[in-house]
Amino acid sequence: MRAIELRQFSPGSTDGLAMAERPQPPAQPGPGEVLVRVKACSLNFRDWLMLQGLYNPKQKLPLIPVSDGAGEVVAVGDGVAAFRPGDRVLGHFFPAWLAGEPSVETFAVSMGGPFDGWLCEARSFPANALSKIPDHLSYEEAAALPCAALTAWSAIVSLGNVRPGDRVLVQGTGGVALFALQFAKLCGAEVIVTSSSDDKLARAAKLGADHGINYRTDPDWGRTARAMTGGAGLDHIVELGGAETLNQSIRAIRPGGMISMIGVLSGPKNALHIPLVVMQQIRLQGVTVGPKAALDAMLRAMAQAQMHPVIDSRFDFTETGVRDAFAHMGRGAAFGKIVVGM
Repeated sequence: MRAIELRQFSPGSTDGLAMAERPQPPAQPGPGEVLVRVKACSLNFRDWLMLQGLYNPKQKLPLIPVSDGAGEVVAVGDGVAAFRPGDRVLGHFFPAWLAGEPSVETFAVSMGGPFDGWLCEARSFPANALSKIPDHLSYEEAAALPCAALTAWSAIVSLGNVRPGDRVLVQGTGGVALFALQFAKLCGAEVIVTSSSDDKLARAAKLGADHGINYRTDPDWGRTARAMTGGAGLDHIVELGGAETLNQSIRAIRPGGMISMIGVLSGPKNALHIPLVVMQQIRLQGVTVGPKAALDAMLRAMAQAQMHPVIDSRFDFTETGVRDAFAHMGRGAAFGKIVVGM
């Protein structure tokens, strides 16, 4: 079968990616396993960092990259009752994290590094690492969900407990950010979106954003966001920027509010305003995707609301197409998810 391999780390380029021939998975999967014909994959910023050698410099290569994908069930192994051939399925980022709190063991097993990911024509998965795709979603839309959507769901719903009338700020217009916007609106929240592009802010408004702030023209956006609440502060901030944005988030959050720490787009290190965190009793909550139980709850909610992910662009499953998709991710200009169709 054809597969894309990451053969070497390639800082600043996509040269480390190449099309390869891998052995075809057995036609009959093992006990408890499901053979899936891959139909679509989607990229996350993590995948770009993996290519650059920045996510895990000790990652063993070659690696089939990309954590998120969807496909059609071809065959099931003994003991599998939840799926049958022809079912449409998507994968879970942490196959061993089924429910409850994370652990060293559940975090050790993740797709697209350290274990091979979805960027291939077919592969077998443990049955408990798959979920059925809601009927209203295409394969490409479903492939956009496992990492970005579940991370946003965890931030807004599972951990954030956002309620009607809450004030939420979402940084940016990438995959996680737009899912966070959509889920926050689904919960009845008032949402502020920040971006460096007025055009993207206008597009976010069409998705339901109540307010927009251009952080390039307003670098002190934390004070502006707080002023939009009448000085009370935000209830919840989805922090995707990292080092250069966290202190602005601390200025914008209300006493006792929650900042969901997800991204490090502007860097991993920061001179943190610790006194403000302490005196305002601010909660800093790290968010890393979520368990399988949360994925299934999210899928039910999306089906009930007939919610669709925002797809930025689609690329073909060729070496050139995949390299172009990664290059587009690296430029950081996407509005929504980048998808590779098989």
